[in-house]
Parts: sequence; C-alpha cells; structure tokens
Amino acid sequence: MSRFLVIRLSSIGDIVHALPAVAALGETGAEIHWAVESRFAPLLEGNVYVQHVVKLDTLGVSDGARFAVAAENLLRGLGALRASEYDAAVDFQGLLKSAVVARLSRSRERVGFSEYWLREPLASLFYTERVAPRGRRHIIEMNLALAERLGARPAPGPWKFPLPASERVEREVASRLARLGVKDFIILNPGGGWTSKRWPPDDFAELIRRAALEITEAILVTGGKGEESEIEYILRAAGSERAHYFPSMLLEFIALARRARLVVSGDTGPMHLAAAVGAPVVAIFSGRDPLNTPERNGPFSPDDIVVVPGKTPISGIGMGGKNYLRGVKVESVLAAVRERLARGRGM
Repeated sequence: MSRFLVIRLSSIGDIVHALPAVAALGETGAEIHWAVESRFAPLLEGNVYVQHVVKLDTLGVSDGARFAVAAENLLRGLGALRASEYDAAVDFQGLLKSAVVARLSRSRERVGFSEYWLREPLASLFYTERVAPRGRRHIIEMNLALAERLGARPAPGPWKFPLPASERVEREVASRLARLGVKDFIILNPGGGWTSKRWPPDDFAELIRRAALEITEAILVTGGKGEESEIEYILRAAGSERAHYFPSMLLEFIALARRARLVVSGDTGPMHLAAAVGAPVVAIFSGRDPLNTPERNGPFSPDDIVVVPGKTPISGIGMGGKNYLRGVKVESVLAAVRERLARGRGM
C-alpha cells in the first residue's frame, strides 16, 4: 500500500479546496498523512481519507510572543515527518515553505504545480514532478490534476468534502438557535483575513435594513474572535430586531451553514465552507487578483451568485490597498440575495 504526504498548511478556503483531491487519493487505497497548520487541524477531524494529521506551526514562529513554543512544536512536527517513509509528497500549497516541508519529508517523489501556476515559482525547484493543469479553471480541478498524477481517478459526480460533523456541536447550535427563536435564517459573514476582500460594514448594515423589509428569514451575522466590535457596529447601524449576532468558531460555523437558507460573504474561509456543505451562496469578490478570481476560487454551484465591483451579479463560477472592497452596490447584493433565495438549494 502506498503512503502519501499531503501538504496544504493553510488557510481555511485552501484546505477546503484540497479536500476533493485528497478524497480521490484516499480512494486509491493509499494511506494519507496531511501536514497542516495546528490552528486549522480541526477541519480534518473525522476525515475518513486521512489516517494521520501532522500538525505544524509555521505561522506561530513569526509571533514573537509565542516563538519558543511554536518553534518547539514545529521541530516536533518536522521530526514526525522525517520518521515516516512516504512514497510521495504532494504540495497543494505551492509556496517555498510548503515545498521545503515536502523536501524535508524525504519522500521519493515530490509532486507540485509547474512554475506558471505557483505564487512562488521557486517552490518548483523542490519538486521531482511538476504538473501543468492546463484547461482547468477552478482550483479544485487543478488540485485534482495533482492527485491524478499519483494515480487517482476521481469518480464522476459531485466533489467530496468530508468536513467534520460533530453531534455535540450540532446540538449546541440547535440549542442556541432555539434560544433566539430562530428556525429559518440567512447568514451574513462580514469578516475576513484581508480588509481589501471585505465589503464595508456600513454596506452590510444597509443590506440588513433593506433585506429585513423583504425576506421572512431571520438574519444571523457570524464572526469569530477579533471581529466582535465590527459586528456590533453593523448591528447598531442596521437597527433591525430581525438581525442577531451568532459568534461561531470553525465547527460551529459548519453546523450553522448546513442549516442556512443562504450565506452572504466575501472571499473568505466561511464562504468556502458554506459552498462545500451545499449552502446557497452569494459571494462578493474584488475580481482584481488574477490568481484569486471568482472562476478560479469562487463558489462552484451553478446556482450560486458572485457579485463584483461595477458589474451586475454573475451566476456560477463564471484589492487593493488597506481599504475595504469598494464598488459593490447594496442594490446589486440585494438583487443577488433575492435571486439566490428564489433558486433554493440546488445541491
């Protein structure tokens, strides 16, 4: 039996986009180990295709306050990699650091993308096999090309996203919804790692005010640690009794998205999680980064809708500076909300 090392260290959306390819590799009968940043390891809980998770902490090393602990964890994780023998390492990340992890694993084969498809082309120097995913538009399809190089033969049909499904978390989310008196709801997710990908808080507030006059569903605004003050501002500015703050970590958001009538979000991890669990999505994209377009990274259901600056909503898969994403009108997003709710769940 072959043993493969999967390398996709971060972040939420990118890990989600690697799941179908890893499932295809697992279906060959291979034993799969996955190297991932410690903070994102919960996304792999219960994954039937992954036999072992190698937790690394490359992000923590850059944090002076926790350098010593992070460095110790990183060295321990790298030691675990070198203690295992792999037939191949497949680097879905395509950065120098992920390529170095592949090299340190001592895998006989190291598979990654060709230079043109890499954000850091020098990473290709560490690969023994370089794949050019020509003709593939979405990053999920590109990732499948790497898996196919190692013998995977993805079955026709919907892509597989074996995300965690915790009964405990499902019960907790159901209980919290009951306490709010909420049954049917839509999710607004205003947060994100990059301000330039985030729609302005005042626009989210205006969307809540206008949507509350049209739709029957409750409106839940989600977010995690560090996003509380912005969400509280949005809710105060909206002034709607129909809108509620629903704090959520990774597993809680997954459980919530599975129940949602609609998720409205920027180009962030929660949007990709929502698409993976089959929630209807309206996504707000900048459309300016050639390596991060709606066609390459957006929601993949043909029923989902992407809104970009200065254009009317477009269906299916078809940044600048420190400021919020500008140029997407509230009316455009509201029109997309109406249309996506009318289409219902297509998956």
